[in-house]
Amino acid sequence: MKLAAAIAAGLLLVPAAPAQAHSGLTMRGADVSTLPRALDLGATFRDARGHRADPYEILKKAGVNYVRLRIWNNPTSGYNNKAEVVAQAREARKHGLKVLIDFHYSDTWADPGKQFIPAAWAGHDLAQLQKDVYDWTYDVCTATRPDSVQIGNEINTGMLWPVGQVTDSDFGPLAALLKSGHDAAKACSPRTQVMIHTADAGSIGAARWFYDGIAAQGVKWDVTALSYYCMWHGDLTNLASVLTDVQDRYGKPAVIAETAYPYTTENYDHLENIITSAAPCDGIPASPRGQATEFSQVQDVARASGALGVFYWEPTWTAIDGNGWDTEDIENSGNAWENMATFDDRGRINPYIVWRR
Repeated sequence: MKLAAAIAAGLLLVPAAPAQAHSGLTMRGADVSTLPRALDLGATFRDARGHRADPYEILKKAGVNYVRLRIWNNPTSGYNNKAEVVAQAREARKHGLKVLIDFHYSDTWADPGKQFIPAAWAGHDLAQLQKDVYDWTYDVCTATRPDSVQIGNEINTGMLWPVGQVTDSDFGPLAALLKSGHDAAKACSPRTQVMIHTADAGSIGAARWFYDGIAAQGVKWDVTALSYYCMWHGDLTNLASVLTDVQDRYGKPAVIAETAYPYTTENYDHLENIITSAAPCDGIPASPRGQATEFSQVQDVARASGALGVFYWEPTWTAIDGNGWDTEDIENSGNAWENMATFDDRGRINPYIVWRR
């Protein structure tokens, strides 16, 4: 029996929900960071019936109540910078959606394999970087008034390398930077939820090493955020164990800040897709129904584990010429993720996919 079905049947395949469990998912999110570029290029989006409509409204009708917006300091592409994110946050709110600002503290992608210091901060020591993080976070928060923020993106071994990189399990420098980000967000608004985000929701050991490390240094945060991609992070039973463990261990709710699944094996541009398997996880096909099934199962596990919610990563990033991944060559670099979007190559949303409470 599949895990989601077992959960629905009331079988105890996941640990009991922690004390902070919620009756439903209050964060039903979509990371739409590439959407402004797509719209500027003339992309159109259609609802499940094929009618052209505003992409925010289409997502909202599918159950989305939160958008996640990536911010880079000074990207060459001119997108995902402060001006663009302020405008996008304003637009999202017009549609009644809450806003999560995802600070990369970089001019380009920050993830477990790279955490580049912004060019404007090059050569700064730890004390100066603490001020940089505080000032930038406060400035952006004041301009966007987010409901939530991430202080760093997938910072498994730190951020702002090499100064804030965790070496020999020394979390001191990273902790100093995280405290600056936290304090700036709270100075902007005490109601802003502060998330600390790491990848690899499949490893209890990795989560404990990281979050124990920052907790021991006195870092404060409100929500533990994890990335979960079944292709890389293990099965759903393991995900349930990790979610429950981090919530019990740190006394804070968790959220899946990123997840996705392919709806096709087709490639619609010149760049090969990252995921090409016809059934990447548990025999679930790379099809519209398969995408919806996997996403529903992830949501079911999050709900049963007491997590706050799940964010789908880049549902609107379809293969529009000129909306590439590379901040230094956005025009020509291509998109290796379009088969993971929830909108197909014609801009129509997957009619089976739902963000559920």
